[in-house]
Amino acid sequence: MIKLSYDIKKYRQDIRDLVKPCDTVIELGCHVGGTTKLISNDCNVIAVDNSPEALDIMENMDNVYFISGDVRRHEVLAEAFEISQSCDVLAIDLGGGYHPDTAFKVFYIWSSTFKPTHTVIRNRGLLEFVNSAQCSGEDYVSDEGYLESYHDSGIPPLIKEFDLWTPLLKK
Repeated sequence: MIKLSYDIKKYRQDIRDLVKPCDTVIELGCHVGGTTKLISNDCNVIAVDNSPEALDIMENMDNVYFISGDVRRHEVLAEAFEISQSCDVLAIDLGGGYHPDTAFKVFYIWSSTFKPTHTVIRNRGLLEFVNSAQCSGEDYVSDEGYLESYHDSGIPPLIKEFDLWTPLLKK
């Protein structure tokens, strides 16, 4: 199942409703751990954020493996993959902003790699798009937490569009 929300309280409640004891949660955009604190006692969390404010706070949390890095970087994805090759819940909160293209690309890459049972995305642009769209009648539905058409693709190659996001992603 894939859930979209914008309100931070709804996003956090959706995650809490999905997490079961001993689950593995990958949280992208954890910042200083507001959501992480709510779930880390119940599960194992791989939390990723490139915010300098996150370093001291996140590295001292129990049941949390913190990766300081940009979720758009291929080596960050690879580091998370070394820890766990799958997850039960993928939580994506990249500021909740208006950039559905970034949130969707990050969702595509991370979900096709980890095959989560559930994904929760906080992004106003994606939510607005879904709520405004009218389907053509074609029947493409995924009952999983990822797009089933990418089921056997493994870790995707570095997407060339990432270079267009910011020059800071170039090595």
